[in-house]
Amino acid sequence: MRLNGSCGMSEDAMTTDQAQRHCERVTKQSGSNFVHSFSFLSPDRREAMYAVYAFCQEVDHAVDHPKPGVDIQEKLDTWRAQVIAMYYGTPTFPVAIGLAKHAKNFDIPREYFEELISGVEMDLTIRRYATFTDLYQYCYRVASVVGLISIKVFGTQSPRANEYAVNLGIAFQLSNILRDIGVDAKRDRIYLPQEDLIRFGYPERDMFANANTPAFQKLMAFQARRAHKYYAKAQAALPPEDRKALLVAEIMRGVYFRILSQIEKDPARVFQERVRVPSPLKAAIAVQTWIRIMIQQMVASTAPKTSHIGEENDAR
Repeated sequence: MRLNGSCGMSEDAMTTDQAQRHCERVTKQSGSNFVHSFSFLSPDRREAMYAVYAFCQEVDHAVDHPKPGVDIQEKLDTWRAQVIAMYYGTPTFPVAIGLAKHAKNFDIPREYFEELISGVEMDLTIRRYATFTDLYQYCYRVASVVGLISIKVFGTQSPRANEYAVNLGIAFQLSNILRDIGVDAKRDRIYLPQEDLIRFGYPERDMFANANTPAFQKLMAFQARRAHKYYAKAQAALPPEDRKALLVAEIMRGVYFRILSQIEKDPARVFQERVRVPSPLKAAIAVQTWIRIMIQQMVASTAPKTSHIGEENDAR
């Protein structure tokens, strides 16, 4: 998540509409893989997602690109105060002003935003993760929680949608971690669990040297399999009645799955560039996903209803 910071812009007499336009601008400028998929949402849900992602962008930016002289911890604490103000007071940051009404309208728990801040905060003190269990908490906070926020906006009905969101968030973040290995190593951050580096005999010095060794290939194959496991868990939890509501999430699953597939074909690319999906391909994935879900909806609506009368009689 990247953007130019804007918390310091003038908030004097900023209206909710002005704040909403600011959120849309921040989100579109971020270059996020999610932005184009928002066009499939109704206007109110689309505006809410612009505000949600603007919040994600600015909180992430506070840690990754702090302004000179700014105390990062203090900035995150200020964001925590803004979250509280969104629910119980009057927020002053443009993004918080824009997000406040959506948080209330879509009944998004305050704790989700606080958990996300705690996840970003982990980057201040943690540069290595000993085990996958340790990494899982980070992935949950910075990605699964965003999924849980999103399904509130999407309007899912089944409780299983939460399981879908959590597992898809983990899959997305594991894909992100693989994609950003080279960039993160330059910042002395290694998100791959230390236990995995040891298991496959790939020392940190090789990662810093961008060494594409047999050990690296095996390590990356293992990490990709783990990500695939969470994509599969998400699909298994996808509630049929919520397919249409989760269209945007499914589009993003297609995009991130493609990123993971590209990395699997050539793992060493992560040392050379940030693997991306071209915009025309993103559009194709979006259309294909929309068609698939519409067909599934039509099939489900025309399928004969199963009678349970006989089963009820048998049970008596």
